[in-house]
Amino acid sequence: MKKLVLLGSTGSIGCQTLEVAEAAGYEVIGLAAGRQIEPLEQQIRRFHPKMVAVYDEQAAKDLKVRVADLPVTVLSGMDGLCQLAAMPEADMVLNSVVGMVGLLPTLAAVKAGHDVALANKETLVAGGEFVMNAVKKHGVRLLPVDSEHSAIFQCLQGLPDPSMLRRLILTASGGPFFGYTKDQLRQVTPKQALKHPNWSMGAKITIDSASMMNKGLEIIEARWLFDKPADEIDVVVHRESIIHSLIECVDGAVLAQLGEPDMRVPIQYALTYPARTPSPVKPLDLAAWNKLSFFAPDDDTFPAMQLCREAITRGGAYPAAINAVNEQAVSLFLQEKIPFMRITELVAETLEKKIPVPSSVEDILTVDREMRATVLK
Repeated sequence: MKKLVLLGSTGSIGCQTLEVAEAAGYEVIGLAAGRQIEPLEQQIRRFHPKMVAVYDEQAAKDLKVRVADLPVTVLSGMDGLCQLAAMPEADMVLNSVVGMVGLLPTLAAVKAGHDVALANKETLVAGGEFVMNAVKKHGVRLLPVDSEHSAIFQCLQGLPDPSMLRRLILTASGGPFFGYTKDQLRQVTPKQALKHPNWSMGAKITIDSASMMNKGLEIIEARWLFDKPADEIDVVVHRESIIHSLIECVDGAVLAQLGEPDMRVPIQYALTYPARTPSPVKPLDLAAWNKLSFFAPDDDTFPAMQLCREAITRGGAYPAAINAVNEQAVSLFLQEKIPFMRITELVAETLEKKIPVPSSVEDILTVDREMRATVLK
């Protein structure tokens, strides 16, 4: 029985992870959330973890009162998240928190010698070099949970030698605004942007999907996960979200991973790797889908991917800088304080700044704070 620590348990990925873990008979020994203590309390009473962490200090105090009748330790703040991620008895840590909050707990888990199933983009987008160096140093596995990276990871199991790989091909749904013009995008609302055609996700990642920033961040992630430069990572828009991503071999063969758009498959594969076990996901019926479509990305209308390519090509703290600005801008858009297209405009303006080369994770966190502040001015 695997012992699992789950960070971000009240979010979409977190809730689906608990469903997968329960079906697989895993013991959930740790849970963490940001500030949603009501669903967290319900999870505590159902899964009986030994320890939980709440990032928001006040929410943690409230939770302590609510679960005072249970034998569970309640931690708080970033220190609490990191302590939870480093629980010595854990077999695996699945990190599905949203935002830069996920970076330090990932490093804490890695340094504790735990394998990490990663669904937190910012860990690799902002701190890719430092995280991958830590993974190598401590001899642990970093297993992707994002459907696209999981698909590539699964396809790579069919290659006995990395030299046989030519390029990675990430698929993108195109989000709710596929085919829109710039004039149309100027009028869109948060409510419209949150209506993803295929996936049920949290608000931040859904907005990123609408702007195509999500795919740009995935290019940066893939660069670190699979040790491929950005110019060997392509993107194709695939509206049905049945092909989750592909790899092209040096002989021209293309391998793809297909399945229903259901996050429980990549979650389960990360937890059970290298084994495959039965899941509740419905079988794929290709005949029922009838056809699959593919389109080139519209980089003129949706420039976010190209901005991300520029950031990872420059290297250093540029990916962390644009990630911070995007995260803050998305928050402002959801509050209806800025228009939709202003998100990528702010990201583009960030690339015009001189960003110092980081020498530590602390430098990355400093860049993150400073760049967020520029958006709020």
